[in-house]
Amino acid sequence: MNILKNKFTIIFKELREERGLTKTALAKELGFSHVALVNWEKGKRTPDINTMIAIAKYFNVTLDYLCGLTDT
Repeated sequence: MNILKNKFTIIFKELREERGLTKTALAKELGFSHVALVNWEKGKRTPDINTMIAIAKYFNVTLDYLCGLTDT
């Protein structure tokens, strides 16, 4: 697993848990399947750029933060 993919999985899960959301609830909020979220959190798949942008906007973070390139 590459480093950026691993950082995304960790950060994505942390953001979800900080909001107190289940995978199912977040999937519904974002309009994606529960299976997609599980795969993202396990690092089996990586969302495409448009999905990454939607996730960053939802959590009000930058793409750099979401990918682990910056701490802010």
